[in-house]
Amino acid sequence: MIDVPDHVLEEFLGACHAAARRGLMRCSSGNLSCRLDATRLLATGTRSWMENISAEQVAVCRIADGALLAGPKPTVEIGFHAAILRARPEVNAVMHFQTPYATALACQESGATNYFVIPEIPFYIGHVARVPYLLPGSKELAEAVAGAMQDHDLVIMSNHGLVTAAADYAHVIQNAEFFELACEVIIHGQGKLRPLPAEDVKTLLDLRQAAARGAQPAA
Repeated sequence: MIDVPDHVLEEFLGACHAAARRGLMRCSSGNLSCRLDATRLLATGTRSWMENISAEQVAVCRIADGALLAGPKPTVEIGFHAAILRARPEVNAVMHFQTPYATALACQESGATNYFVIPEIPFYIGHVARVPYLLPGSKELAEAVAGAMQDHDLVIMSNHGLVTAAADYAHVIQNAEFFELACEVIIHGQGKLRPLPAEDVKTLLDLRQAAARGAQPAA
């Protein structure tokens, strides 16, 4: 693959395989991208199965517009992958995943679901955005997701799945794992859960912001 170091490609494939092992995607239901350099990204090829994706199924695309530069046709969702990387210079990995509990909540009527039932959500993910159902791969979906992701690290796509972004593969996988855990707790709780106290949520959100700035929160 043109100008892609072997170790970079191996790390990308390893992240794809790890996400599949953890049950974050099934068959070809999810996709992953990463920032390659200032102008290019790596993305999974369309209809790739993450559990056994190979180097021949990885595309190199332009961040500016998602255009293919080398490799196979990229994921149909290349539009929002490229747009998120354009808008969020601190983000290096973007993942679309479809886990059972989180996707079940994505298929429910949009409402005031409180995802702050475990501390990991406000601290690692923060507030969660949601966009309406839009055709997968459409320009409208790409624009909606990219817009929501400008100030969120996880977006629910109604009746479709989830998108999360982070600085690296470990954190993007962690976001997906923690969100699925929270959604499993919510569904098993059957409406009888007690969410985290509001003051604790604020403290955790403040700690999250401080960590992002590389500074300690004000006393």
